Amino acid sequence: MKRRVMALLLAGTMVFGLGVSAMAEEAEPIRIGFFCPESAPSAAADGQSSRQSAELAVKMINDAGGINGAQVELVAYDDGLDTKEAANIGEKLTTADDVVAVVSGSYSGPTKVVAPICQDSDMLMVSAYAVHPDVVNAGDLIFSQSFPGSVQGTAAGEFAANTLGAKKVAIVAVDLDFGTEQATYFKAQAYKYGMEIVSEDYIAISDNDMTSVITKIKDEDVDLIYSVNYYEQASEVCRQAALQGLDCAILGTEGADSWQLLETAGEYANGLYITTNMNRDDENANTQAYIDNYRAEYNMEPDMVGASVYDAFQVLFTAIENVGTDTQAMKDYIAGMKDYDTVTGKLLYYNASGSAVKPVQVQQVVDGEYHFAATIDDEAIIDPANFE
Repeated sequence: MKRRVMALLLAGTMVFGLGVSAMAEEAEPIRIGFFCPESAPSAAADGQSSRQSAELAVKMINDAGGINGAQVELVAYDDGLDTKEAANIGEKLTTADDVVAVVSGSYSGPTKVVAPICQDSDMLMVSAYAVHPDVVNAGDLIFSQSFPGSVQGTAAGEFAANTLGAKKVAIVAVDLDFGTEQATYFKAQAYKYGMEIVSEDYIAISDNDMTSVITKIKDEDVDLIYSVNYYEQASEVCRQAALQGLDCAILGTEGADSWQLLETAGEYANGLYITTNMNRDDENANTQAYIDNYRAEYNMEPDMVGASVYDAFQVLFTAIENVGTDTQAMKDYIAGMKDYDTVTGKLLYYNASGSAVKPVQVQQVVDGEYHFAATIDDEAIIDPANFE
């Protein structure tokens, strides 16, 4: 009898031990890599938005119980907008950090460097907002959550012609992939509609004085300035255009979609149009929940950079919840996603190159706030495959 009781107790202990072991295994954290340009002076606001939205995404999923019972851990780095540092980060994430996937919250330069490192290391990466096509061209494990420069530049040309009725255009663009890529495709669309490009200025990201550039443009009698810049330069374009009395529209890009622009440009930003992927007036529950949660957590306004980062994490979370952390399984799941509601609108699908296909939003600054101006949803424009 004693032997039988002891056997039952031993069996129960083994079952309990197996149960504890299984629970411990289930509770292993899911580590996701991340990098953004927090310390770069010219990109610090975007770095802040990126980092905060990454942390918010992880906080929200963990507060809701994690993914299938496992908590998520963020393994985050500051790339300083430096490609050498980005390469070091890519090596750490793919060899030493035990992450299951990577999210880029950085610009095209660092993201282009990390993408092939991830691809060669069998590591899936989702880029939040880098615009250069070389990001997704690194391979089939690389996805882009926002649209590339070809889509955004073409959409801007469409809006300039058909909504603003522009005829004479001056281009002021940052002399980086971000600026040159979008300007190239804008010009192609502008020429299609018979617009005249009367001047082009490509400026260093460190150049924040637009006095001479705007003075030159003033003499050209343009009806539109196409400003392909980040928030610092875009603020100065708006300020100088107002101070010098230019009577023309200004059309910017997602680089101007920042709380920093609204603070820096102040009243001079009113009237500015931007192409972006975030519509603050969208009634979608995901969009409004993100805006509310971001404001509550950080006491500041969110922007498209942060929203795109948040979306990249949501895509990964959904894939992991459904198929686990196997790289190929995640890749196949994400590649097959369709009509997926995100903070930045409905993701229609990812094309064969891994680029998200979704409508381009046009926002306008009204009384110091971004508001809906238009949506461009023609698939001939919003699918990057049409420009390959």
